[in-house]
Amino acid sequence: MTEDTRAGFVALIGPPNVGKSTLLNRVVGTKVSIVTHKPQTTRARLRGVAVRNASQIVFVDTPGLFAPRSRFDRAMVAAAWKCAAESDIAAFMAPANRTPSESALEMVGTLAEKRRGGGPVLLALNKIDLVPREDLLTVVEAFSARAEFDSVFLISAEKGDGVDDLVDWLASKVPEGPWMYPPDQIADLPLRMIAAEITREKLMLRVHQELPYRLTVETESWKDLKKGGVRIDQIVYVGHKRHKGIVLGEGGRTIKQVGTAARREIAELLERDVHLFIHVKARPNWMEEAERYRMIGLEYADGGPVG
Repeated sequence: MTEDTRAGFVALIGPPNVGKSTLLNRVVGTKVSIVTHKPQTTRARLRGVAVRNASQIVFVDTPGLFAPRSRFDRAMVAAAWKCAAESDIAAFMAPANRTPSESALEMVGTLAEKRRGGGPVLLALNKIDLVPREDLLTVVEAFSARAEFDSVFLISAEKGDGVDDLVDWLASKVPEGPWMYPPDQIADLPLRMIAAEITREKLMLRVHQELPYRLTVETESWKDLKKGGVRIDQIVYVGHKRHKGIVLGEGGRTIKQVGTAARREIAELLERDVHLFIHVKARPNWMEEAERYRMIGLEYADGGPVG
């Protein structure tokens, strides 16, 4: 690349379920982060790479910010704040269709403090398609009273409204310098982890209540086959023996449906045949095991479980 190129990291940060993963997938142009209607879907920092003219923008989808109750919660929240502090630009995302909560306003104040003397901070109000335009100013004013933003964008990550303006602005603000990834790379995440995340997404869409937050998926083995396909073996760890039956479903129906949906999406991503085998194991203390944190890219938080 020429000396006129730009490249930098943009942290997408905010409360759970505000559309950070949806925005990441849209700007990258394909699905690299799982999306569900349930909060706290994203667990680790996922990077998606977008190119706009001579600029390479690395978007980092962080776990949603919330009041942590366990070691695992603290690890997710710590990962989000660390990314917000270290990235070249921080983008705080919030829903335009809800009155800002006190906790969300406090997050903005904390973000401003962590970024003091650092790079730009912007506010991206998402889901503008769900609220009358005349109501948007009130939401912007509420957040702006807690922090000074370098720019404010009104967007719909799902429909694409305002997203091009946001990306154009970021492309002009990331630091000058060489690109960090090859021009055709769209994500910085091992395929083994992407495959595991796809399976976790399908599970989260099919099981209910708090169970999704008590399970994790790991790709145990990945074997390329002679005819061009791949065999993938995955393990679903659940926190209690009774959860195993919920994940399996009656006669194994639920896990079969999950496997079918996951296999199709992984095959589409890899553009090759996929033979997916999913095993479910009860591991009561997996949320207290340092190795499980390492497998999904989180740091093992200090302190014991809370609550």
